[in-house]
Amino acid sequence: MASVRLQDQPDLNKPILIAAWPGMGGVAVIAARHLRDNLGASELGDIEPYEFFDPTRVHVENDVVQVLKFPQNTFYFSKGKNEGDEDLIIFIAESQPTTKGYVLASTILDTAQLLGVTKVCTLAATPAHVHYSRKTRVLGIATSPELDHDLRSYGAVPMGTGSIAGMNGVLLGVAKQRGIDGLCLLGEIPIYMTGVANPRASKALLDMLPHILGNKTDVSSFDSWISEADEYIERSIQDLIAQNSEEAEQLMSYFERMKAQADAEETEELPEYSEELIRDVDYFLKGQLGEMEDKG
Repeated sequence: MASVRLQDQPDLNKPILIAAWPGMGGVAVIAARHLRDNLGASELGDIEPYEFFDPTRVHVENDVVQVLKFPQNTFYFSKGKNEGDEDLIIFIAESQPTTKGYVLASTILDTAQLLGVTKVCTLAATPAHVHYSRKTRVLGIATSPELDHDLRSYGAVPMGTGSIAGMNGVLLGVAKQRGIDGLCLLGEIPIYMTGVANPRASKALLDMLPHILGNKTDVSSFDSWISEADEYIERSIQDLIAQNSEEAEQLMSYFERMKAQADAEETEELPEYSEELIRDVDYFLKGQLGEMEDKG
């Protein structure tokens, strides 16, 4: 079993585990870092990464090889400050593992159960054909019908039948094996923006979390970031349309249909669009907005 390095065990009362890995739009990690920082969570320990990650390169400075760097898998904790607030363990990873995801999930839950955790919540994103300015829907899945009913009462949208890829899904699968309550919240993001930081979706997750945690965080700092991102995206889309004259008509139709859908606040079946078109839009926007990714 992988080695876990913990500092002194804090006095926690049945804490909830919040877990986040890098993924589409940076949605989960941006939200988890904001939760950590806004609640003043303290570092608790980490999982040694050597069993799960193999270096593929080494950094060189001034002709000298630097020390190998591995992705970090770090635990933080926060005591509930007000009546009704839950104690939290926040787990933030810098990368999805390249191997032994089940072992990593088991290691995380071994540590969580040692600390008294009785509920797990993972954060993620899900792509959809939606306009970038549309209010983000939060999809929710749970390990039991009772928890699923709770999610619906909070305003989460049913996912129905499907799958949760990566560690967000594996961790919940292992939690269910162990009889631990588990939830996953997925912020909906535009399918053409999976490679661009999405503060709107991260804020939507943070707005949903108080229903589960009791703990409230100040998310007002996201507003200016969202407005700035919207302005960049609109200009970038217009530039993209101008630069791709052969596809301009299709692009304009695509965004006009999604804008009408967003204004009507209802879901509408859109025509099929080529994966190449969506990929080109995503790649272009990432080039234009990459500098905004570290604001979370």
